[in-house]
Amino acid sequence: MFGSRNDLTNPTGSDWGERLLNTVASKTIRYLFTQSESVEVFVQCHPSSKLLQGSIDGFKMNGRGLVIRNDFRAEEVSFQTDAVAIDFSSVLSGKLTLKQPTQAVAQVILSEAGINHAFKAELVKKRLVNLSLPALSDISTSELVSFEAIQLKLLPNNRVRIWAKADLSNGELVPISLSATIAIERRRRLAFYDPKFEPDTVPEFQRHISETLSAVLAQVLDCMVDLDRFDLDGITMWLNRLETQGQQLIFSGYAQIERMSASYS
Repeated sequence: MFGSRNDLTNPTGSDWGERLLNTVASKTIRYLFTQSESVEVFVQCHPSSKLLQGSIDGFKMNGRGLVIRNDFRAEEVSFQTDAVAIDFSSVLSGKLTLKQPTQAVAQVILSEAGINHAFKAELVKKRLVNLSLPALSDISTSELVSFEAIQLKLLPNNRVRIWAKADLSNGELVPISLSATIAIERRRRLAFYDPKFEPDTVPEFQRHISETLSAVLAQVLDCMVDLDRFDLDGITMWLNRLETQGQQLIFSGYAQIERMSASYS
């Protein structure tokens, strides 16, 4: 059973060690994020005396409202580790130092609102402006295009609907509308499959160029959403599956934890 809540009335040395480790681990993990609403860590250690030798059976982390690199918000992040060997003396000084890497089963929940906020991040916007696209050569005299005002809606069965505007360098502004299926590729990348132009919100006179630009935007997104930009210090994630549930996008996979050595005061 996780935690030591049922043992708090029995303040043995090992119980004190569990509570201290819970506190240090929670604060260490919290400092991996730009912001956090809550982070809780519960130690699994039986018998609890093993903790004093730096050996625990694992720990479980639950975090809510976690922000990565200022602009990328996860509604929830949770993981449960395998057995962990720690330097218990580092815990006494307010640090959590692993003696060796460990793995954890992980789940990440993103909200539709959080995803749309991420499209406004500078890290994302700079990859959507002043693009030179050969596909435009047959339909426009414009040499460059920028995609802006991107809005995404999560749909059932792992599909999404995307609206945007394409700003052509000749001054024309073209509305874009498409749907696509999202899936995990190579366990590290979010891929956009089977993109389909959705003409219902596009003026008829712009539908031809909008259809072309919608396909181009799908290709751009397909090449830019990968986990390399979201790894935490010392923690690398791989994804096994995703699922859209209402206004949430749920990822599950595992994390390789090399270190968690941030300190706190």
